[in-house]
Amino acid sequence: MPHATTGKGYRGMGMEGLTAKWYASLTRKAAEDFKALARRVAAETKPGSDVLEVAPGPGYFAIELAKLASYRITGLDISHTFVEIAHKNASEAGVEVDFRHGNASNMPFDDKSFDFLLCRAAFKNFSEPVRALREMYRVLKPGGRALIIDLRKDAPPASVSQAVDEMRLGAVNTIITKLTFRFMLLKRAYTRAEFEQMVAETEFESIHIKEDRLGLEVMLGRA
Repeated sequence: MPHATTGKGYRGMGMEGLTAKWYASLTRKAAEDFKALARRVAAETKPGSDVLEVAPGPGYFAIELAKLASYRITGLDISHTFVEIAHKNASEAGVEVDFRHGNASNMPFDDKSFDFLLCRAAFKNFSEPVRALREMYRVLKPGGRALIIDLRKDAPPASVSQAVDEMRLGAVNTIITKLTFRFMLLKRAYTRAEFEQMVAETEFESIHIKEDRLGLEVMLGRA
């Protein structure tokens, strides 16, 4: 059964209200990225699988995945505003995704509930990262996999600046986003070695990490 947790589930200021709505509007512009990730996951996940997205935000990935096959998809987010936005987005897209409010460190799911789990661009914000990893292990079925995609702490500043420019966010949002990366996101992110150390404190039997110019992809497996 889920256990009690202490403190808030995120580091820094939470994404609620106008902040969450601004973020939803900003990330909607990355629609092709969400579609590409959904196609990639669908190619590796059997139809009918139980899929969990931890911290889905506005729900864009989960909704794109739901369009591709008959998955049972759940999204768990600590932001009430994001849960509301995601429900609305799913309804408008004509797909079913069970978006719920909850903490990644104390998930409201039974043991061995999911075949695949995704956490994209959110893990660095968790206040209890090791506990969240242990919860990911707990809710995965034997043979299940968890994919964490996030910024890496040692990403070169020039690469971050170039990536933000490529987002074509407009002058004001570009400045805000670059400052957010510099003064908040990079400070919260983890290096490859730090991820390896955290995973070593869990029961995950396998770990594969890929690096790119900005981030890490951490694939974890439960035997």
